[in-house]
Amino acid sequence: TLYIGGAAMMASATDEAEFTAETNAVQGFNSGSWNAISNPDPVWGNYYRGIRKVNQFLVSTGKINLDPWKLDPSPSAQAVYNTNLAAIKRWNYEARFLRAYFYFELVKRYGGVPILNTALALDEDFSKIKRNTLSECLQFITAECDSAALVLPLNASTLPYTAATDLGRVTKLTALSLKCRVLLYAASDLFNTPTWAGGYANPELISLPSGDRMARWKAASDAAKAVIDAVALPTLGAYKSLFNTFNNGEIIFTRSNAASNQFERNNSPIGFNLGLSGNTPSQDLVDAYEVKVNATTAVKFDWNDPAMAANPYANRDPRLGFSIVTNNTSFGTPARNVQLWTGGLDAKPIINASKTGYYLRKYQIESLNLINGNTGVHSWIIFRYPEIYLNYAEALNEWSPGNADIKLFVDRVRTRTGVAMPPLPTGLSQAEMRERIRNEKRVEFAFEDHRFWDVRRWMQGPAYFGKPLMGVDIIRNADGSFKYTPVKVEDRAFSPKMYLYPIPQGELNIAKSLIQNPLW
Repeated sequence: TLYIGGAAMMASATDEAEFTAETNAVQGFNSGSWNAISNPDPVWGNYYRGIRKVNQFLVSTGKINLDPWKLDPSPSAQAVYNTNLAAIKRWNYEARFLRAYFYFELVKRYGGVPILNTALALDEDFSKIKRNTLSECLQFITAECDSAALVLPLNASTLPYTAATDLGRVTKLTALSLKCRVLLYAASDLFNTPTWAGGYANPELISLPSGDRMARWKAASDAAKAVIDAVALPTLGAYKSLFNTFNNGEIIFTRSNAASNQFERNNSPIGFNLGLSGNTPSQDLVDAYEVKVNATTAVKFDWNDPAMAANPYANRDPRLGFSIVTNNTSFGTPARNVQLWTGGLDAKPIINASKTGYYLRKYQIESLNLINGNTGVHSWIIFRYPEIYLNYAEALNEWSPGNADIKLFVDRVRTRTGVAMPPLPTGLSQAEMRERIRNEKRVEFAFEDHRFWDVRRWMQGPAYFGKPLMGVDIIRNADGSFKYTPVKVEDRAFSPKMYLYPIPQGELNIAKSLIQNPLW
């Protein structure tokens, strides 16, 4: 979520946001000035280092000497032996899950990559290493997920895990959730439509073999249903607090850092003490949040509607306010209303003020007083139940349109406590439902590192990432009211080659058998 240039989120390489500092590497994605030598997201080496550590770990655990307990016939020694043996087995499957996760992070960026499942020696002949096909990679990942799911405890509260000490460990639900995501990507357009690659000579590296797409969608929906059926479904609670907690039934797998306030410094409004603006939400994203007409009806926001244009944040989906700081709303400690109108405390022409007319609220711990050095923990969620629900609905809508479960699970996300958006209308066509599900993902998972990949797997890059990013210009009238006008923040670039990353040139120089991705 937060790893480019030390402060930029992947959201700022999408139509979700603009990173205020023009010198940050993330701007290379937006201008199109990235390539095999200079990539703002240079993770190839990081993930392969993680994979190598897993491979070494799996070798080393096989050498642990348990003979002092194994050969002792006393019941106490045998109990210790069996406990240690079971622990080592769990550790191995936790590590194998992590390796599978690292591989999927590579695959969604590069397509087929070399599968290295042994600890290579330093004098290995790396020049002969080749990329595995996309199909081989996805099969390897899902098989590892299946293996881990058979062995690992269901969740952090399932013995021998206890929530008090094992919160955050890999579980059966974690493994099933990764499989759910992997199979959704496998069924989606990008991995089934190689024509974007312009006659690429090795389509097996970037696309699955032609086959029954409906079977792939069904496999994706089945994988999501396996997560849903594995345990009693949690009640989806308060939305905003999710991102500052770990012990929440909605969260399946999350990553925590030590207590810090760096995120707040990076993203607080420029007029606040130590605020650096950072990742500022776009008007494109704000427009995606619906307007609630009444308890049963919600409509798209429309700038051509005079009432909406005059008061653009009235009656909006509550997730807008939970995720984004809009003009003249309260923020921070000590709290004050954020002044995003021209000439305001947090707005242009102040240097490094938001260019979009918005600031980020999601993840921020607003109770922290930065001047006093207050810190707090953030929950960087990798899997949570609403993703599983919407993945299930998306896949089901493709192979079984009209199925009652589609609306049921989308509505489960929309009508959650504190959000209470109206259920979807009945009678939507397959195409209408597809768009509603995609928009639901857009607003539910804003800034959670989904949009960059969703738009690519849907093959909608030019439509969303290849057009100007929009913001809002705000003028404060003499009577204290405001005038809002959509404005262009910057031009953005997207070409078909950007559906996948280029293989890093340094790796091509070492491994002569590697083949570059199309159009790079």
